[in-house]
Amino acid sequence: DLGSISTTVPKSMTNSLWDTRAISYSGCAAQLFFFFFFISAEYYLLTVMAYDRYIAICKPLHYGILMGSRACVQMAAAAWGSGFLYALLHTGNTFSIPLCQGNTVDQFFCEIPQILKLSCSDSYLREVGLIAVSVCLGFGCFIFIVLSYVQIFTAVLRIPSEQGRHKAFSMCLPHLAVVSLFLSTIIFAYLKPPSISSPALNLVVTVLYSVV
Repeated sequence: DLGSISTTVPKSMTNSLWDTRAISYSGCAAQLFFFFFFISAEYYLLTVMAYDRYIAICKPLHYGILMGSRACVQMAAAAWGSGFLYALLHTGNTFSIPLCQGNTVDQFFCEIPQILKLSCSDSYLREVGLIAVSVCLGFGCFIFIVLSYVQIFTAVLRIPSEQGRHKAFSMCLPHLAVVSLFLSTIIFAYLKPPSISSPALNLVVTVLYSVV
């Protein structure tokens, strides 16, 4: 969270203070890379957290074995490594596309959909295809999270004690709220139809998934 916010907000605040919207080409590429690195790693970590809660509630006696320090390090390394490869792939692909529709990005940071609007050839379809593949992978993680919570809520409702149910729900609901807000806004930002797109709506949605 701190990493993704630090990638976009300080530059936006600096531009507001100096009454400018300028960012260098290399700065834009770096901002895009680090933003996607942190945001994708966060999503993978949220998926791992759903698994952690599933083990803690549905298989508490096996928690020490399934979620030992080695397993945690391996899952965290997989999340960060996947985020790095994902960011590298998207950044390299996006900035290999020739841009000839000006140099104004209609957003408070360098975002892929806004950069693709500046492309001057059909080569932008490569990145659109890559985004589609990423959406499919993200949907797979989403299905895993949903199935985990179906099992969790089924187990919680079988807990006889009201205090036990309250404790289990209080552990899961904050994570579920973060996942829901994060996914709903980012899916809307990247998959909304052009007919309902507007600068104000794009800004609100982007602030929700990238800052809030």
